[in-house]
Amino acid sequence: MLERLAKVEERYEELTRLLGDPAVVRNYEQVAEYARERAELEDIVSAYRDYKDAAEELEGAQTLLDEDTDPELREMAEAEIVRLQARLEELEDKLRWLLLPKDPRDTRNVIVEIRAGAGGDEAGLFAADLYRMYTRYAERQGWETELLSEHSTGVGGFKEVIFAVQGRGAFSCLKFESGVHRVQRVPITEASGRIHTSTATVAVLPEVDEVEVHIDPNDLEIEAYGASGPGGQHMQKNATAIRVTHRPTGMVVTCESERSQTQNKLRAMAILRARLYERERRKQEAEVAEARRTQVGTGERSEKIRTYNFPQNRVTDHRIGLTIYRLSDVLDGDLDPFIDELTAQEQAERLGAMGEG
Repeated sequence: MLERLAKVEERYEELTRLLGDPAVVRNYEQVAEYARERAELEDIVSAYRDYKDAAEELEGAQTLLDEDTDPELREMAEAEIVRLQARLEELEDKLRWLLLPKDPRDTRNVIVEIRAGAGGDEAGLFAADLYRMYTRYAERQGWETELLSEHSTGVGGFKEVIFAVQGRGAFSCLKFESGVHRVQRVPITEASGRIHTSTATVAVLPEVDEVEVHIDPNDLEIEAYGASGPGGQHMQKNATAIRVTHRPTGMVVTCESERSQTQNKLRAMAILRARLYERERRKQEAEVAEARRTQVGTGERSEKIRTYNFPQNRVTDHRIGLTIYRLSDVLDGDLDPFIDELTAQEQAERLGAMGEG
């Protein structure tokens, strides 16, 4: 491990030199690439340098213990050795998971799709709550969001809403949100005060480049139509909304959030690429998933990932058994307690798998 860390530090120092090279600075694309790579290595190099400093201090304390005869100094050296050994173990653990192969999707922007599930209008309202929750979370992270497509219920909810989140590490955080979310509350229209249960599904897809997913233009059926909403005759005359059908898979993507037909087509294609990429990834992982299926039953357990219970002011993540009694804060975008715990669990599982291998 130490040899690998030394090479990582060497590369980090090389990148630092390159970013200060006048010949490189003139090439903006190259600078961006080097800066991105250097940023990815920064945490590892920082921890490695802390490790080397602690190892050097430990060696000094050990020398003092071996050579000094003064009882007081020897006692101090022994205490320092215990502290530094614990520190080195802590840094070793940290370095092990920092060196784990990174999911290449983690740094990507994402496309989030939220759809109302069971529960009628209440499910649509819950979908709107989730949309607001994620946009508020993105805002807290300093990320940008862009609405790509929406189909409203007419009562303030969504049948479906699709939006992009742009920001470093967006997928690494939001990937844990995919699945079925359940809400339990008394609907405004429920005179008897009966608690109603409804659901919404969330899909988080990493954005992909055209190079990564080749789409044959001959496989596409692209239609333009008049966007819904206000606009009267102007909207009827200008067919700006786009519907893209991918014939081999039957996938259909519509986009009407932009006034330009070209922009709507670009956004629809981005959604289609992300869906096709995710479909192919799942196909490739099917064999592994099948092998693990015996450990998790039918897979239905993973369906309902989180419950939002209004009467009890609680949110429970069923995957990690974490319950928080601050429902309004969570719906206002305070997802860090869940995401931090889910990230820690993922890292522990990957370290365990690495140890078994």
